Amino acid sequence: MTRGVSREWASVMAGREHLEAMKLLIRILTVALVLALGAHCSLGQTPAAARTASPRPAAATLQKATFAGGCFWCMEDAFEGKPGIVSAVSGYTGGTKKNPTYEEVSSGGTGHFESVEVTFDPAKISYEKILSIYWENIDPLTPYGQFCDNGEQYRTAIFVHDDAQRKAAEASKAKVEERLKAKVVTFILPASTFYPAEDYHQKYAKKNPFRYGLYRKGCGRDELLEQIWGVKPVEGNKETP
Repeated sequence: MTRGVSREWASVMAGREHLEAMKLLIRILTVALVLALGAHCSLGQTPAAARTASPRPAAATLQKATFAGGCFWCMEDAFEGKPGIVSAVSGYTGGTKKNPTYEEVSSGGTGHFESVEVTFDPAKISYEKILSIYWENIDPLTPYGQFCDNGEQYRTAIFVHDDAQRKAAEASKAKVEERLKAKVVTFILPASTFYPAEDYHQKYAKKNPFRYGLYRKGCGRDELLEQIWGVKPVEGNKETP
């Protein structure tokens, strides 16, 4: 009798221990589930303070300037890396053909200029300074091309994005004419749709320094710029062949 009661009591105790173990397991799983859900929510929802605390300037503070100065490799190189310049992109603008290709623009039938779109921070560099970089990297006296490149796609132009840029461009053009004692043929035109050029044209001077150096030297670009402006032109990343 006593032995039977002992076996029954042992069975009861074993059941209670099993139940407590199950309760403990449930608690552990519940806590783990709550933590997982909390982590998921925190990843999906960024606190307001974290969204606003960004060291980069807001896009609204940046401005664009667009120029044509012959070969866009050279114009991109002139602006790339200067303090306050966020980016310089080679492309096409001023024509009638939508999404033109390099071959179409090179044929001269689209009306587009080879050009560069500069994004800059006006708190770090003024539009007037950007105009100065532009002028000293072009030949503003030749009407139908630049250096060894001839054709309407290689004409020089300043594409203005607002009235303030227009006034600054006109004032700087007048100063250049006074400085050079000659008529400047560079156009001042309203900015229109800018079409970025093919990837292989972007940052060409950096990606292909030797070929770029050969092209630039072969065109005599630096020598003529020094003759026009009396100073060495702004140079970018290139290797002398």
